[in-house]
Amino acid sequence: RVSFMNNQKPQKPTLSGQRFKTRKRDEKERFDPTQFQDCIIQGLSETGTDLEAVAKFLDASGAKLDYRRYAETLFDILVAGGMLAPGGTLADDMTRTNVCVFAAQEDLETMQAFAQVFNKLIRRYKYLEKGFEDEVKKLLLFLKGFSESERNKLAMLTGILLANGTLNASILNSLYNENLVKEGVSAAFAVKLFKSWINEKDINAVAVSLRKVNMDNRLMELFPANKQSVEHFSKYFTEAGLKELSEYVRNQQSIGARKELQKELQEQMSRGDPFKDIILYVKEEMKKNNISEQTVVTIIWSSVMSTVEWNKKEELVAEQAIKHLKQYSPLLAAFTTQGQSELTLLLKIQEYCYDNIHFMKAFQKIVVLFYKAEVLSEEPILKWYKDAHLAKGKSVFLEQMKKFVEWLKNAEEGEQQLSSQVE
Repeated sequence: RVSFMNNQKPQKPTLSGQRFKTRKRDEKERFDPTQFQDCIIQGLSETGTDLEAVAKFLDASGAKLDYRRYAETLFDILVAGGMLAPGGTLADDMTRTNVCVFAAQEDLETMQAFAQVFNKLIRRYKYLEKGFEDEVKKLLLFLKGFSESERNKLAMLTGILLANGTLNASILNSLYNENLVKEGVSAAFAVKLFKSWINEKDINAVAVSLRKVNMDNRLMELFPANKQSVEHFSKYFTEAGLKELSEYVRNQQSIGARKELQKELQEQMSRGDPFKDIILYVKEEMKKNNISEQTVVTIIWSSVMSTVEWNKKEELVAEQAIKHLKQYSPLLAAFTTQGQSELTLLLKIQEYCYDNIHFMKAFQKIVVLFYKAEVLSEEPILKWYKDAHLAKGKSVFLEQMKKFVEWLKNAEEGEQQLSSQVE
């Protein structure tokens, strides 16, 4: 029998005594931004205000200094002239430099030159991208700690960097800070920022950047909740010389309101709500969101046509369409009180019948139905036929409408003769 003792593994020898060599991974370099700051500030004082020389100095220093480790300190110095304490103030006991954004002249040309310094630095050291983005987010939260002139310079610089793609529009989230919004700092800063951004690009490019980060519908949040209206936003930014931004926001709000209206309309139809209730709701929305009758009639048409699973057979779909549209004609009639609205509806019907090929032969039947139901009247139909139609399927639809249009032009008989000649 093997004894228990023999089953034990022999003990491994242990190391004892003093360790003389430290492994590199065990060494922890002390974080010392002060020394890094002194090196940068000394170098900047030698370059003076020549920003090309500044860019060259920063390019060369990246090989010797640890930009990755001290990115925040580097950007603090380039923007404010020294390391920033929480809240945005410069520490009194620190050395500082006047070769920085805050000490520069407050004009667009100077800020464009500074933007080039940041562009070159970040292009050369790609790993600084994230650090720079974090720095700008922090600076925006510190806005109250800066003077009005410093805020203006930072706003212009940020607008230029947003325009050339060095910064992502998501940094604007920092402007929605409650205290900045409440004290009007965010809105004032946004004026300068958008002016320089639009100056570099245009409102369409700005809109694309905002849309990419889902910021296109949030601009009204630059104001406190009790002032978040299109009217207030429009007045504020138009008076500040940014009419194109006001119009953009107004348009965004209108698009949002139209989408909401269509969604609610489809829900009301699927529930089978009475038309009088639907009409009342739509009219209230039109008034509240300043939506035109022409826009509303296209929304109703789209909603009506999307509530049905259409037959794919051409010979059956026309009959199905007439039955369905007859039911909804009182709703459409309520929003074709103007000739322009009737013409808009005619164009939507033409477009729909062209885009949905099995509806091609149903066009004339739909128009006649709407004429009988007093959704469409004589004049807009004649105008459509003469010169207001779309190019889409025009020859087919004009041919279909020929007899009916001739009847409209010549006949003075009533509904009975219409039935006998057209159907």
